[in-house]
Amino acid sequence: MRQYTAENLIIHPGGHTDPQMVTSVTTEQAGWDFVGFQVRRMRAGDHWSGDTDNCEVALVMLSGTLDVTSNRGEWRDVGGRSSVFDGPPHALYLPPGTSYTLIARDTCEVAVASVPADQDHPPRLITPADVTLEIRGGDNATRQINGIIPPGFPCQRLVIVEVYTPSGNWSSYPPHKHDLHRTADDGTIIEADLEEIYFYKIDRPSGFAYQRIYTDTTSPLHQAGYPIDAMLIAHDNDIVLIPEGYHPVVSAPGYTTYYLNILAGSAQSLANVDDPQHAWVKDSYHGRDSRVPVYPVGT
Repeated sequence: MRQYTAENLIIHPGGHTDPQMVTSVTTEQAGWDFVGFQVRRMRAGDHWSGDTDNCEVALVMLSGTLDVTSNRGEWRDVGGRSSVFDGPPHALYLPPGTSYTLIARDTCEVAVASVPADQDHPPRLITPADVTLEIRGGDNATRQINGIIPPGFPCQRLVIVEVYTPSGNWSSYPPHKHDLHRTADDGTIIEADLEEIYFYKIDRPSGFAYQRIYTDTTSPLHQAGYPIDAMLIAHDNDIVLIPEGYHPVVSAPGYTTYYLNILAGSAQSLANVDDPQHAWVKDSYHGRDSRVPVYPVGT
C-alpha cells in the first residue's frame, strides 16, 4: 500500500515527449490495479496506433472527429462536438486483442481509458443518441450525468460517465465512497470496490474546482495506517485519482466544471455509500438548478 497525498493524487498536464499527449497515468503511477488513462490531441491528418493487448479500451471523443481502423472493424466520422460543453459524446468500446489506428479528420481530443479484461465482448460505437442523461441532486448540488458506458453495458469492467457541475454547485455530493465490496443476503451489490479517475475540463481557462478526498475507518488504506485527507485544486486537463474514500467536488463561481469519470474494480457497478454525516442533505432539497442540462438535448 502507499500513502496518498494532495501532491500524488493529482496529475497535471504536460511534460511528455510525445507531442500528441496531453496527459496520462498508468496503473503503476497510480499505485493501483485497473485503470490506465490518457488524453491525446491530434491535428487533421495525424495518425496514432495502439493495441488493447489484454485490456478493454474505450475511446471517448472530447472534441473533434476522427476515423478508426482496426482488426475488429472500421468506424468513420467518430465524434463531432466542438468541446465537451457543446453536446454529448461519441465513444468506441474495443475488446482485448484489438489493434487500431486513429486518423484525425480535424483538430480533436480523445480520451483513452483501459482496464485489464479477459472477456471478448464485441466492439461497439456509442453515439450521442445512446448516451443517457440524468439530472441528479438538487438546489446547489444539482448536476448533469451523461452515461457513456453505464453498468449493464456489454463489457467486463469499464464504467464511464461524464459530469457537468454549474458555477458554484457541488457534485459527488453528499460525499460517497466505493472502496469495499459488500453484498446483501440476496447477492445485490451494496458497495463495489472501484478505482476512479476524474479528468477535468473547465469552460474558461482561468477556472478551477476544489475536490476533497478523505477516508473513514472502514477504508482498507485507513485501517492499514494510510488514511487520506486531501484538498485538491483541479484545473483544465488535470487528472485526479480516487483510490479510496469520499470525494466531493465544488465548482468555482463563474465557471462550469466538467469531469470524465473512469471506474473499474470488483464489479461493473456504481454501487456506493454516502458519508453518514452528510446523507441527510438528500432530503433537504427544494428544487433543481435550471442551468442543467448545460446544452439542449433530445433535439
